[in-house]
Amino acid sequence: MDTAYSATHRPETFREETFRGDFSYANSPENIRHFPFPFHEDHYRYSVNIEPHVPGLPGSAFEHLIDVDEHYVAEMADRAQVLAEDPLRYQALPHMMLAQWDTLELLMEEQARAYPHLFTLTRNGDQWRWINRPLGIDDTFTFGDRSTLPREPLDYICRQTQGDIALMDQRDGNLWMDAGMITAQADWSLDFDVGMNFHEWHAPVPLAPQMGVFDRALKYLLNLQLGKPVRRLNWTMTINPRLDTSPENYPKWGPDRTTVTPENVGQKVHLRVELQSLWRLPRSNGMLFVIRGYMMRMDEVVTVPKWGRRLPRVLETLPEELATYKGLSRYRQTTIDWLKRHDDGAPTSPGIFPD
Repeated sequence: MDTAYSATHRPETFREETFRGDFSYANSPENIRHFPFPFHEDHYRYSVNIEPHVPGLPGSAFEHLIDVDEHYVAEMADRAQVLAEDPLRYQALPHMMLAQWDTLELLMEEQARAYPHLFTLTRNGDQWRWINRPLGIDDTFTFGDRSTLPREPLDYICRQTQGDIALMDQRDGNLWMDAGMITAQADWSLDFDVGMNFHEWHAPVPLAPQMGVFDRALKYLLNLQLGKPVRRLNWTMTINPRLDTSPENYPKWGPDRTTVTPENVGQKVHLRVELQSLWRLPRSNGMLFVIRGYMMRMDEVVTVPKWGRRLPRVLETLPEELATYKGLSRYRQTTIDWLKRHDDGAPTSPGIFPD
């Protein structure tokens, strides 16, 4: 056990909060420093930005390969509500069943290894017992036998894992999104993208295709090796701490962008970051894509002086095409003006972590 992490960010209790309605979501001071701030310098441009997914700085979102934090129980409750309202947020094509079992094994192993006080996985041959203490789950099942679980393996474990999950099949020199559970996406649709290949589902992204970013990324990922996962950070901004910003629910969240004023930036505008990790799967040779999301409102961001200086500089230099694609145009300048009050002009140190 890492005592530094135990002292700073080993979740023992979970916040009671909502991501809709009264929007009671917030970050504790410890969780603010846990946040994966995505900007390592004072400007941002698209790049492949892939690095090995290895255990990182104690107390940070990178310490464990699958991260669990104080929002776990509330996020799982929100996921259950989204799925009850729209079951198509989970889909899996029939040929992906072996990859489903691969994914269940990986996510159970990683969570039990990193958080033994929360999760326990016991194996006796194909007879497995899984205990999830935060959600009150204690199930025994036969690995590989779908009939011994209450749901399909991917459906079962994704309801117990923070972050969206996509499963990709590798064939014909490409990656195909053939299964997933996507309930907290930043304006894209699993129902639309399922069955698409890597280039097809990235087609809407501006600038990057012309720069060859996705060609390079695909070439790299096709050679991803077992036991050597990789990661990258992606980001956007969200008005109100709403996890479900899907195209299907645009009428619920799209109008929020018109509600930002100079007075409410600190509470309403949230930096939304995805810690994306990709894993080669052992039996199916498929690829697991974990999209672990984090949100932090502006008045929390600026409690870290380095981040308060850097974020307005990044937003000011963002190409207009990217700002439009990310949906920031309507409130970007209002947010920059508010953030600039926290930028004293001092240099910022390299890297993403607080000073």
